[in-house]
Amino acid sequence: MSGELDRRNFLSLSAAGFALSGSGFAAQTPSTKPLRLGFVGVGNRGSYHLDCALGIEGIEVVALCDIDDNALYRGKRWVEEAGQPSPHLYGESRTAYVQLCEKENLDCVICCTPWQYHAPVCVAAMKNDKNAVSEVPIVIKLEEAWEIVETHEKTRKWATMGLEGYGNLTLMNMVRRGLLGEVIHAEGGYVHDLRMVQHSPTEEPWRLEHSATRNGNLYPDHPMASIMRLLDINHGDRFDSLVSMSTKSVMLARYAALKYGENTPFAQRKFAQGDVNVTLLHTAGGKMCTLNFDTDTPHPREFFRLQCTKGVFMSGATLPRAPQAAPAQRGGAAPPAGSQPVVPASRAAGGFGSRGGLIYIDGRSPVEDQWEPADPYFQEYQHPYLKSYVATPRKAALRGHGGGATVTPVNWERLVAALRAGRMPDYDVYDSVTSSAISPLTEKSVGGGSIPVEFPDFTKGKWKTARPFDVE
Repeated sequence: MSGELDRRNFLSLSAAGFALSGSGFAAQTPSTKPLRLGFVGVGNRGSYHLDCALGIEGIEVVALCDIDDNALYRGKRWVEEAGQPSPHLYGESRTAYVQLCEKENLDCVICCTPWQYHAPVCVAAMKNDKNAVSEVPIVIKLEEAWEIVETHEKTRKWATMGLEGYGNLTLMNMVRRGLLGEVIHAEGGYVHDLRMVQHSPTEEPWRLEHSATRNGNLYPDHPMASIMRLLDINHGDRFDSLVSMSTKSVMLARYAALKYGENTPFAQRKFAQGDVNVTLLHTAGGKMCTLNFDTDTPHPREFFRLQCTKGVFMSGATLPRAPQAAPAQRGGAAPPAGSQPVVPASRAAGGFGSRGGLIYIDGRSPVEDQWEPADPYFQEYQHPYLKSYVATPRKAALRGHGGGATVTPVNWERLVAALRAGRMPDYDVYDSVTSSAISPLTEKSVGGGSIPVEFPDFTKGKWKTARPFDVE
């Protein structure tokens, strides 16, 4: 594809050809009629997604639902300011989303509520002949995962974490082209200091309630968006078991005592969630994943590591200065002058994006057993889709939690393309519930004394014949 791929061509090509391999949905003739969306939850994150949608040609925001009048009427104002008719409003109760799903004629419902409403909103949408996209996690209970799968298979409507994206395409391209060899082990996680966010009444205090009553990996989906693609989960392999353990819980109460005083209710409260949770997942194909969860201790953002048979990639770390070129050092010889140990860095230095991080490739890296910058490899192996994609400029920066960008996010562009093509987004139903089901399964493992737990096969065997995911 040409590097001058504009938005109109992108949507047309996406709808016609960027199908998810093995999803079970064939691409159809793209529809040109307006896409009608309803939003359930238009607070911080919901307002961001609402703003994304309002900046995309051919989208009509028909209905909004939120129990917070300030958020609801702010959303109404944004829709009207975008030149669209005033949306229908639903805010009478915490279950008003049911009326929205029953009454409105919609192509898709976008759910951005607190976690416990994600699955009920998705099921209500599918049962009323509507597709749904949920923020993460899509489920917090195992029975919810099965309910979403069974409702999808019965109604042929889908509910997914369709805005979660497709992970690190260039790293996936390196693996597929044999640079790193066969994948053996991935390590990553959600390691993000959220003590203030949990305690602040204006941020996300509902997170604190989960920490008070649950103990496991409560937020697996962001790292799994990359890891599942690299391990071919549900597309040639699957998770078959996990074991999870947590430390004691100290930091949430200690933080509250320091901020608000030792005798305040927050400081005296007991929390079930351990400060650090680590989960080991095993696949039917003999791969392994180490998944970390830590939102309660002081630290920089997370790192990611992919170990393969020919080499290893790590993000979230940098070299203070590049090592001098030198012949490979063998037999325990001292490292060359100028080389430096690896030091941690923020996620901005690497993370799950397309650049940054460190790499070592057996027989190819200039110094044996020493990291080198990964950027040259990311340039050489850049995924063809990334070479072609040109983001759509916006008139103003995006608002809401996650905002600030002046282009439409690619995940929204691809969701629109999927809806127009009549297929599921990049993250399908089975990928979505597999990712989020990690959470209740870790709770079961931790609660049983870190016992091994069998991982359900939500695809019912389809993973064996599904082709590896790619974006063509």
